[in-house]
Amino acid sequence: MNQTPSACEALSRFFGREAPSGAYLDGAPRATSGPGNPVEDPATTRILTEVAEASAGDVADAVASARRAFETSWRDKRGSSRATILFAIAAAIRAEAEQLAILETFDTGKPLRQSRADIATSARFFEFYAGVADKIYGETIPGERNFWAYTLREPYGVVAHITPWNSPLSLMCRGVAPCLAAGNTVVVKPSEIAPLSTLAVAALFSKAGLPAGVCNMVAGRGPTTGALLVRHPDVAHITFTGSVATGKAILTMAAERVVGCNLELGGKSPTIVMPDADFDVAVQAGAMAVVRNSGQSCTATTRLLVHESIAERYGAEVARAVSGLSVGPGIDDKDLGPLASRVQYEKVRAAIASGVADGATLMVGGVRPDDLDGHFLTPAVLTGVRNDMRIAREEIFGPVQSVISFADEDEAVALANDSTYGLSAGVFTNNIATAHRLARRLQAGQVQINQYPMGGVETPTGGYKESGLGRERGLAALEYYTQLKAVLVAEAPPARRRRPDDRSAPA
Repeated sequence: MNQTPSACEALSRFFGREAPSGAYLDGAPRATSGPGNPVEDPATTRILTEVAEASAGDVADAVASARRAFETSWRDKRGSSRATILFAIAAAIRAEAEQLAILETFDTGKPLRQSRADIATSARFFEFYAGVADKIYGETIPGERNFWAYTLREPYGVVAHITPWNSPLSLMCRGVAPCLAAGNTVVVKPSEIAPLSTLAVAALFSKAGLPAGVCNMVAGRGPTTGALLVRHPDVAHITFTGSVATGKAILTMAAERVVGCNLELGGKSPTIVMPDADFDVAVQAGAMAVVRNSGQSCTATTRLLVHESIAERYGAEVARAVSGLSVGPGIDDKDLGPLASRVQYEKVRAAIASGVADGATLMVGGVRPDDLDGHFLTPAVLTGVRNDMRIAREEIFGPVQSVISFADEDEAVALANDSTYGLSAGVFTNNIATAHRLARRLQAGQVQINQYPMGGVETPTGGYKESGLGRERGLAALEYYTQLKAVLVAEAPPARRRRPDDRSAPA
C-alpha cells in the first residue's frame, strides 16, 4: 500500500537533519545569522522549518562571488560548454523530480500533480536554453560606401532574480536558465513564503558541474534581503515576479543606478467568449482558471467576458463545473489545494465580499470547508459583475471567477482593455477572422485562442501596461538577458596617389 510522503522526509532528503541554510555561495551552503523566517505548510498551518535570513554581508559576498565567476570563467566559456552544464542541470532536476515535487507541494500547498508538472517544466527550461547557448548570434549590417558593421549580444554580468511563492522552482528556472545560457551569473532570492524547493536545487546545480559562484542564493524578506540585492552596485540587471507595488519599488531603486529590469507584475486577464464559441470548451476554460495554484497564477483568466445571449447559461455552467471540484491538502492530490497564507486567504475572502456588496451574485463557493484546518477556500463564481467593481479591477490571486456580459465585439474589446493590467487574454470563437481581429485589438502580451491556458517554454510571455516589462520564455527572453553592441569597421582607405612632381616619391 502506498503511504503518503511526509514533510520531514521531503526536507531531510535535501537538507539532512539541519534547517535549510539561508545562503548558498560558491557551491556550498552557508550558515547565516539573521532572524529565522518560519516556513508554513498552508494545508495544516504547521511550521515545516525555519530559514535564517541572509545578512548584508551574505548578500555582498554572494554578489562578489557571482562577479568573480562571471569575470574569471563563465562569461568567456564557450556556448557549447555552457550548454553541456545546462543539460546536466536538467538531468539532475529530472532525477530528483518526485522528491522536489513533494517538497514544493508541502511548501506551497499546490496539488502534487501540479508540482510534478512544474518540476518537469523547470528541467525543460534548462534543456531549451542549453539548446541555444551556442547560437546567440548578432547580425551583419552593410554600411554606406566605406564601412560595414556587425552586432554582438553580450551578457550583463551579475543578474539578481527575485522569485515568487506561487510556482517557485519553475519561475526561478524560467529566468535563470536563459541568463546562464547567455553568459550571465546570478544571485537568486526566493520568496520567504516558499523558499524550500529553490534552496534544494542549489546543491543539484553544483553536482551537475555548475562552477562555484555562477548561481548563488540568499534567503530572506523583500524589504531586507531583496532590497540589499537590488541596490548592490555590482548587480547589472534585475528580474522580479510579483506584485505591482513591489515591482514599482524595485524599478525605482533600479532607476537610481540606471539598471534594467525584467518585471512580471500580475494580471487581470480577460477572456472573450463570442456567441459562436464552442460552449463546453469555453466553460471548461473558465472553470479550470481557478484550479491552477488555486487561482494563484498571474496569467489566470479571471474576467470572463461573455456575450449577453449566452451569459446567464454560461455563468450557471461554470458554477456547476467548479462546484464539483475537490478541495484538500496538495499531498492528497485534490483538484485545489489551500491558499498560500492566512494573509492571502483573508484577502480573497474580502474580495468576494466586496463583489457581493457591489451587487454581483455569488453563484457558488467562497467558503472554508469545515473539515480542513489550513487556508482552504472553495472556488467561487460571481455573475452580474460590472467592470467597475473592485472584484473586476484588482488582482485577487485566488479561486474566484467573475462573469461580465457584453453586447457586441466593440464593447467586449473596450471592457477587456479597460484595465491597468495587460498580461494575457483569451478569445473563444469559431470564426477565424474574428479570432485574429480580436487578437490584434487586445492589449496583452499574450493572446490565447480557443484554449486557455496553453503554451510552453518556447512561447514568449510578458506584460503590457502595469503587468510589467520585458519578456520571459522562448528565444525572446535572450534579448532581455543580453545587451547589444554594434561594431563599425571602416574599409581600408585607397592608396594616396602621387603626382609626378611629388618630391616625397621614391627615386
